Parts: sequence; structure tokens; C-alpha cells
Amino acid sequence: MKKWMIALLTFVLVLSTMSAGSAHDNGKGHGHGKGKGKHKEFSLGVEQLLKEEKHLIEGKKVGLITNPTGVDQELNSIVDTLHNDPDVELTALYGPEHGVRGDAQAGEYVEFYIDDRTGLPVYSLYGATKKPSPEMLENVEVLLFDIQDVGTRFYTYIYTMAYAMEAAKENDIPIIVLDRPNPLSGTKVEGPVLDMKYASFVGNYSIPLRHGMTVGELAKLFNEEFGIGADLTVVEMEGWKRSMYYDETPLEFVMPSPNMPTLETALVYPGAALIEGTNVSEGRGTTKPFELIGAPFINAADLAATLNDLELKGVTFRAASFTPASSKHAGKLSHGIQIHVTDRKAFKPVETGLNIVKTIHDMYPEDFQFRAENSAGISFFDNLIGNGWIREGIEEGRSIEEMVEQWQPELDEFKEVREQYLIY
Repeated sequence: MKKWMIALLTFVLVLSTMSAGSAHDNGKGHGHGKGKGKHKEFSLGVEQLLKEEKHLIEGKKVGLITNPTGVDQELNSIVDTLHNDPDVELTALYGPEHGVRGDAQAGEYVEFYIDDRTGLPVYSLYGATKKPSPEMLENVEVLLFDIQDVGTRFYTYIYTMAYAMEAAKENDIPIIVLDRPNPLSGTKVEGPVLDMKYASFVGNYSIPLRHGMTVGELAKLFNEEFGIGADLTVVEMEGWKRSMYYDETPLEFVMPSPNMPTLETALVYPGAALIEGTNVSEGRGTTKPFELIGAPFINAADLAATLNDLELKGVTFRAASFTPASSKHAGKLSHGIQIHVTDRKAFKPVETGLNIVKTIHDMYPEDFQFRAENSAGISFFDNLIGNGWIREGIEEGRSIEEMVEQWQPELDEFKEVREQYLIY
């Protein structure tokens, strides 16, 4: 064969290989929604504020409620961005549970302090008060809220937002909510609607456990349906679709709290966190909180086999043992399961969590306990699930299927109300 033909064939082969490799890489990147730098077709509320809606905060004294999730696509903190912007006068910071910089553990009391990086006062909304007081708002003309939610009723940041809306109303201050994605997508709604007799800071409004809404949509719903009546503006995202899970966006996952390390944690959380209302470990103090569940009195193989026999959709249970470094059963070898979500679109976290609670209750009646009732006869489990009848049903031997059927009418009513507040 002539040399020029060999050279031509070699060139064509190299070109084909490069093209195939490029197509493969592009396909992979697109499938995971990842890439470097900002995506022009996707924009967070904070980015829209600075790009299109900056007039809302220019020339005004701004109070900011945020935490480590308040970042843009390039992971720049909104605290530092606004502090360094010559057109914006950032005057105060407000921290929810875990604090502005995320350095407080769950339930830890946070006091007033000065932020090291900016010199700004930081007021705790998880200390002596959960609502900004008039004194906290003295030097504020507009409130901003920018925190990532995880799509579950008992995650407390949405109530920090609601209390801030109440305070804004009471002090004649406009409030702006910068919208962010629901990591669990915005299509699925699941679980019982909260009975207001069981309202608390882990459930303060009559919404279901998995609400299928963004923080901006929830803000609108809270404002209208529950009579807050604040001067509310929601700065919407661009490019987010309701079907998107978090890893289908171009965003990096920033831990919303110390025990919410990954999207996988958030996926199981609406049901697995119900374990917090019992004497069984929900995996706090391990590297897989809410994915690992167990206690010293459980036989891991038996529990995994019993749960797998239920053939719940989109999930498999693996026998696992672990020793929590903190929280329940700290330092004690515990046995149980790891939850593996195999099909997140079919997976029903609330039903799965209740099946886990019921199965452990039924298998270990001498050892399993719900958290103790308070003086009103309410267990922390009741606060989490949002009623008292489900705990009673488990103790009486009712099936989870019966319970789902019982909560469905109220859930259907909520879905109708919810439709009025959907943005995307």
C-alpha cells in the first residue's frame, strides 16, 4: 500500500477516536448535569437577583438570612459577594440552626457573635428566639433569605423563613426569598398532612412530609394560605424543571447541615428521619446518617431479610453494623440495615421509613421504644409524622397500607391547594 494512503487512513482513525471520545465525555457531562463555571441556561435566585433584580436591594440596608448553602454556581458565598459589592449595604446576618457558617451541630444553641470575615453582627435564629426581634431588625430596610432546603416538612429552615416573613410583616420590612431547587425534584408529594395539634419547629404548617415544592413556592403558600401577609418577593430560578433531581442541575451539592452530607441522604430523609422519634439510631455519628439504621438489640441479617421480603419499590436493604461516634448508642456496636435506593423515581421514602419503624417495632417488642410522651401525651415521633394516630396504629398492629389510605384524602386536598403556588 502506498505511504500516502497509509498516512490518510491513520489520520482518519485518529480523528474518529477523538470524536468518539469527545461525544462520550459530552454525554457523560450532560447526563450528570455537571460542568465547570456558570451554565447560561441555568440560574439560581441569587444569580438572578444580582443580574436582573438588583434594584430590589440597591441603596437599602440589607439583612441576610443564610448558611453555607447560600452560594452561586461557582460556590461564592452570598455573604461575601454582597459584603464586597459597592452597590449593596449589608448590615446584618441571621443564622438558622447550625449557624451562618454551618459550624453548629443539630439542636445546638447558637448565641450572638461577630462574623470574622465581614465584621458584621450575626443574630441567631436558633437560640433564645427563632423569629427576628425588632431590635435585630433596627438597621435593616429589606430582608433576604437564601438557604437550600431538602424537600421535607421537618427540615427546620423553611420555618426559619416563615418566622422571618412574620417578623418582616410586623416591622413593615419587605422580604425577598431567593429560590433554589428542591433536591428531590418537584413532582412527588407524599405522606400525611400535618395535624396542627402536633405543630412544632419540625412541622409548623399543614403540609405533607414530602411537599414537592421549592422554598420560593413554599414562601408564597405560607404567606397566603397561613395568613402571614408579608410584603414578599420571590426571585425565581431560570432553567429549573420540576422533574430535576439535584444532580440533574449544574450545581455542586453543598451540605445544608452536618448530617445531610449527600443527595443520597436527602433522598431517604423524609422517611428514615422518623427513626429519630425512637430509641433506634438513625445513623447520626456515622458517615451515612439516615442511610444507616440500627441498635445493639437488632439482628442485622434478620431485619434486612424481613424488610426485603416486603418488596418495597425502588429500595434494597443490606445488613450492616456500625458504631456511632455520637448521638444515640454512641460508642456501642449497633446492628441493622443500610438503605440503598435502586430506583429513586419509584422509591417512596415516607412509606419506606414507616415500614422500617413498624418492622423493628414488631420484631423487637421488648426493646424497641418510641420517644417518651410529653405532658400533653405527644411523642417526638408524633411531631415528626405530624399526628398521633400513626404511632397508635403501629402499636395496634395496623398495616402501613391502611395508614396510607387513611391520609390520602387530606393529601389530595393539599395537592389542589399546592397547584396555585407552583412557579415552575
